[in-house]
Amino acid sequence: MPAKSRFTRLDAFTKTVEDARIRTTSGGIVTIASLLIVLYLVWGEWSDYRRIAVHPELIVDKGRGERMEIHLNISFPQIPCELLTLDVMDVSGEQQTGVKHGISKVHLAPALQGGMPIEVKALDLHGDEPASHLDPSYCGQCYGPPAPPTASKPGCCQTCEEVREAYAAVSWAFGKGEGVQQCEREHYSEKLEAQRDQGCRIEGGFRVNKVIGNFHIAPGRSFSNGMMHVHDLNNYLDPSQGSHTFTHTIHHLRFGPQLPDDLTKRIGGKTLGWTNHHLNPLDNTEQSTDDAAFNYMYFLKVVSTSYYPLGWESKGNPGDITPDYVSIGQHGLGTDGSLETHQYSVTSHKRSLRGGTDEGHKERLHAVGGIPGVFFSYDISPMKVINREERPKTFTGFLTGVCAIIGGTLTVAAAIDRAFYEGATRIKKLHQR
Repeated sequence: MPAKSRFTRLDAFTKTVEDARIRTTSGGIVTIASLLIVLYLVWGEWSDYRRIAVHPELIVDKGRGERMEIHLNISFPQIPCELLTLDVMDVSGEQQTGVKHGISKVHLAPALQGGMPIEVKALDLHGDEPASHLDPSYCGQCYGPPAPPTASKPGCCQTCEEVREAYAAVSWAFGKGEGVQQCEREHYSEKLEAQRDQGCRIEGGFRVNKVIGNFHIAPGRSFSNGMMHVHDLNNYLDPSQGSHTFTHTIHHLRFGPQLPDDLTKRIGGKTLGWTNHHLNPLDNTEQSTDDAAFNYMYFLKVVSTSYYPLGWESKGNPGDITPDYVSIGQHGLGTDGSLETHQYSVTSHKRSLRGGTDEGHKERLHAVGGIPGVFFSYDISPMKVINREERPKTFTGFLTGVCAIIGGTLTVAAAIDRAFYEGATRIKKLHQR
């Protein structure tokens, strides 16, 4: 028997001769409709194949010795920049007092004049420039305490800033610098007077250890007195300097780099909700008070969050992050397109330093004393969220779906066409009778 005959027996798709086929109008309509449905469903399958989904994972954060950046933008309409100090400290014992690197102070006009920016003063790590116009043999006295180790001339206080550092080193209050030659020469008291009704906006970023810690913005220069961290409040509480309060607006506060705008637009929809959980909850927060001795505290829980874009496997290893010596604002940006940042939740508390009870809740007693200011205490979560961009369907899955669409649609169309044909045939037979 020829080879062709053997395979003929296995044919599961029997054919009919052309003369036995009947074409109808209803069959043509069903065919066109089924083709349109197939095209529509295949387009939906292709769109689903090309869709990018963000799949979150929750793991234990095993990072060690890491650092993170804190970026802030906070306005204080009733305190001049000269009186505000930013300090950072953590449980590892590291302290950053009077943080200046990466931070700018924007002088604001008095609130009655609109509170618009007056001047931007970019701060550096070294304070005031050395007084080069003085006689080379000049050695300014420090008025009691020893000269600070950072003095431009060993054993001398050449500027008002160095005298202030010397006082802070021995935990002495400084005041306006009355009777201090260096401060009178630099018109320190006049500067305070000129800024008395101004406000201040602190903006920028700084880097901290990724451990439990806090940063705060408080009045006056800070120093350590024994085991206590204190601030020189003389100028802040001086009635002649006007009425200062810690009314403030937090325009922005975030940990780590911000999501790029294109990424926010791409994954910020209703179906991809990672961005909705990544909002900074303290943004545009406003607090106001008429009490100079008032304290605001924010308690933040920080969660490490990684973002791996589609195709990061071919560009490098996840977490291939730029080194620690990069400039502020670049830390956490991976060379492979990945992003290491942080989310946080927050609770807040405020109280008067004079103590007392809450209005309407006499059972709640507040302690007396403390430092006026705005304090942020952050804790690091042991868990980490990883968000990966992935396609929800493989190309094989796409082809399988297309085959299922074509086969299923044509099968249903054939059944519908058969029903129409049988119905029309029976109706004709009834009319012929």
